Amino acid sequence: MRRFSRVAFRILIPFFALPGVALHGVAAADAPAAGPATPAAAEGPGVKAVRKANDTVSALLRQKVAPKSAAEKRLASEISARLQGFLDVDELGQRALADHWGALSAEKKKQFTALLRGLVEASYVRALRSNLAYEVRYLGEEAQAGVLRVSTELHLRKQDRPEVIAVDYLLRAERGSWRAFDLVTDGVGLVENYRAQFNKVIAKEGILGLLERMSKKQAQLGS
Repeated sequence: MRRFSRVAFRILIPFFALPGVALHGVAAADAPAAGPATPAAAEGPGVKAVRKANDTVSALLRQKVAPKSAAEKRLASEISARLQGFLDVDELGQRALADHWGALSAEKKKQFTALLRGLVEASYVRALRSNLAYEVRYLGEEAQAGVLRVSTELHLRKQDRPEVIAVDYLLRAERGSWRAFDLVTDGVGLVENYRAQFNKVIAKEGILGLLERMSKKQAQLGS
């Protein structure tokens, strides 16, 4: 199974925290607060949606609060609310669990989606406790069968050496706004990556085993 690069695991890609909380043994990575975004010459609706969401949550992540304090809880709740307006966790989860989604009961679908959302939000709480800056550059967007693909680059320094990571957001229109449901980095889609992980766990432990692993991981992140 292909995996994201080590650098990508170390970075909390805005609105997609789960590469750092993989279920198959990859350790959760400390997430950074995003640095300032560079201006774009011309922006379509997709770039504008990604930029607005990134800038809003990045500003929240840069706030310094004491771990496990009331202030951190309030800030985490605000980040969660912002995330839900942009990140379509339901669509992300359904696509990642495509091979098994239809066989799940309504109760199990609800449980799976709630756990997936909880993992994303718990990862952002961890992001409040780290401090790695990087610059987001917006390169443009392309329409593909009703989906907008927004291309960006993350510019950062690793061991005092510059590094660039190409990251594409996939967005779909929903009730007049554009919401992200997938991300592609190092040539691998997040949905594709999770589908492989989920299928591997389900093949050995069933859907209940997957839900149990997700629940334990969420508890670990929340500790």
